[in-house]
Amino acid sequence: MKRDLGDGYELDDDPARIDHEAVHRYLSEESYWARGRARDVQDALIDGAARVVGLYHDGVQVGFTRTLSDGYAQSYLADVYVLGEHRGRGLGVELVRFSVDEGPYASTKWFLHTEDAHDLYRKFGFAEPGPKALERWSQS
Repeated sequence: MKRDLGDGYELDDDPARIDHEAVHRYLSEESYWARGRARDVQDALIDGAARVVGLYHDGVQVGFTRTLSDGYAQSYLADVYVLGEHRGRGLGVELVRFSVDEGPYASTKWFLHTEDAHDLYRKFGFAEPGPKALERWSQS
């Protein structure tokens, strides 16, 4: 599924189109949540995802999301980014909208973890966890 955003930007959920090298470079070198992540791990995460979405400008990947889902009830939004030089154009909003509201998992309950962009995610109904939410961090 593709969506043209104008000005040379488009969204596409074709997994064959994802630039694994570009995703790994950003996540392992620039993100706070996946800094140092090994390339083979990143490739496995992409390949095992329920859905991946690329944001492209003139055919070059400039953003990404990864979705994990059981396909019926719950989905998790992960590894969301837009390269710095492409921010400030509403592309992050469109990337999240396409990933969460316009895909095959739109009717599921969504989760995510983030230290930033809370206002962006609130536009899509994400809020602080309620009293029923528990979390267990990695034991390693």
